[in-house]
Amino acid sequence: MSRLDHLKTSFTAGELSPDLLGRGELTAYANGAARLRNVFIRPTGGVARRAGTRFVATARGPGRLAAFEFNTEQTYLLVLTDGWIDILREGEPVASVASPWSAAHLPQLVWTQSADTLLVVHPDLPPRRVSRTSESVWTIAPWAFVEEDGLLRVPFQRFAADAVTLTPSGTTGTVTLTASADHFVADHAGLRVRLKRRQVEIATVVSPTQATATVKEDLEDTAATTDWDEAAFSAVRGWPASVCFHQDRLVLGGSRDQPNRLWLSKSGEFFNFDLGTGLDDEAIEFPILSDQVNAIRAVFSGRHLQVFTSGAEWMVTGEPLTPAALQVRRQTRVGSVVSRQVPPRDVDGATLFAARSGRELREFLFADIEQAYQATDLALLARHAFRDPVDQDYDPGRRLFHVVLGDGGLATLTVYRAEQVTAWTFQSTDGAFRAAACAGGTVWLLVERDGAFLVEAFDDGLLTDSALTGEADEPTDTWSGLSHLEGRTLRIVADGTLRPDALVTDGTIRLDAPARSVVAGLAYTHEVEPLPPAFGESSVQGRTWRPVEITFRLLETGALRLDIGRGFADLAFRRIGPAGVLDGPAPRFTGDRRVRALGWRRGDLGPAAAPVWRVAQDAPLPCTILSVNTRLQVND
Repeated sequence: MSRLDHLKTSFTAGELSPDLLGRGELTAYANGAARLRNVFIRPTGGVARRAGTRFVATARGPGRLAAFEFNTEQTYLLVLTDGWIDILREGEPVASVASPWSAAHLPQLVWTQSADTLLVVHPDLPPRRVSRTSESVWTIAPWAFVEEDGLLRVPFQRFAADAVTLTPSGTTGTVTLTASADHFVADHAGLRVRLKRRQVEIATVVSPTQATATVKEDLEDTAATTDWDEAAFSAVRGWPASVCFHQDRLVLGGSRDQPNRLWLSKSGEFFNFDLGTGLDDEAIEFPILSDQVNAIRAVFSGRHLQVFTSGAEWMVTGEPLTPAALQVRRQTRVGSVVSRQVPPRDVDGATLFAARSGRELREFLFADIEQAYQATDLALLARHAFRDPVDQDYDPGRRLFHVVLGDGGLATLTVYRAEQVTAWTFQSTDGAFRAAACAGGTVWLLVERDGAFLVEAFDDGLLTDSALTGEADEPTDTWSGLSHLEGRTLRIVADGTLRPDALVTDGTIRLDAPARSVVAGLAYTHEVEPLPPAFGESSVQGRTWRPVEITFRLLETGALRLDIGRGFADLAFRRIGPAGVLDGPAPRFTGDRRVRALGWRRGDLGPAAAPVWRVAQDAPLPCTILSVNTRLQVND
């Protein structure tokens, strides 16, 4: 019989998949946990109860969130819902504007920002500009491509079969265009067509083979020609599917009828796509061709122009990018989500993107040694809980990467590459997370609760969800303004003291005693559960063992509800009143707390197997565990 000490100094591997329960020799095993729910892992290694959420506003329905940062002093949150954009600044509504995007369009929307304008694209709708004129005046308008001497500087593309000819009836004024095979549809009206690179504008469609048009630059002759094409973007052919800025060019990636094509604007002229004669500053366009389908899902400006497609990842190089110097190279064969847009995000020079499988978060990072990109799977060790990502964004201040999951959960990755920290935890709430965006140092969330959609924000000062705070000059036991949680039972902290729960009736709660300040919100339970003990190449697998003593090193902790095999109990550094709530403000404990344990156990897995210890706490009080030392007695 021997005694073994197991010192766990960090949680920097996060929650690990059950597939790793037999890999006690891994460093990730030593720094991981079996369950980490509703906690955030700090880059320094400790694990803490996650921030609660502050109620901000009620949304019109399901939608997306977009950050709009005009400057460091003016940051806005755009809430996109069915036919509307609501604009918030510091959580307060400042404007609303009707939009052309229905609820069905929202999952495939892509946007990028330039100064006071948000450029928004969707493959089935003309691209729009969302512009800020002033704090309360916002407009939505179609893009205006450059027009010079009546000629539109838009991309053109040949869509008809190579053998199909087009014959004009004249060279100036109004002419009739006759195609040798069916080509025209009603939506061709208003579209630009080029014959031998000279533009005409279709006025009316007479039949599938005939249309009338206005000549914009004199045609060469009236002979039938196969040298003709039409505007690449239209209601007939679809619109851009993705957009970004790179090296002073506007980059458009893919469309409905040309899913694998890239267009780069003229340098410094974002809406001029005239190829000209191929000079260095003129527009560029090219297809991405390979042995598999490469429908472009996202274009991203990083160290190079990165192109994420349905089947592979590419880099476009050129210093600078010019028609002559441009090179396109495939880097990895992972593929991106196709059912909706999950925007890639930059984290310390790497681009994180959701893989097509829906089970992977890949880190697209340039390796100097190979001079190529690699796509490491950051979700490999947490495959059991990471699935179906629908939205994501990065909070650089806290080094937390949040991924909204299809089941309404929120996966949070603490990422700090310099210290080799990649740690997953998983968040839940009394409802479902539906969208996330980081703006102005705040993580904003769209949360569905009982069919209502609420805009909320993580708030380090709160430890309940959808919470509101209030203050009064004189103590009062009645607090209103909680209609968004009508009929819900809330956790209450009043004057810094945990009070009995209260039911919201007519938007109001009543306290057990008057108070000058109150925080009221929905409870959530944080859980921390370690992996079965392992000691390098040794473990307790198949052996009889018992915990002797467990020492928790805590930081600024107000409560710790712990189960070491005999049921949950609260450690005694907080005062409990007769009603089971705190009898006064909770002290914040920093230091070591030792717990004696008894009971022999078998080192086996299965439904009856219990962890060495387990924390599960719904009290809205802070809890931070820095390290845990477990002393075990093992029967040899």
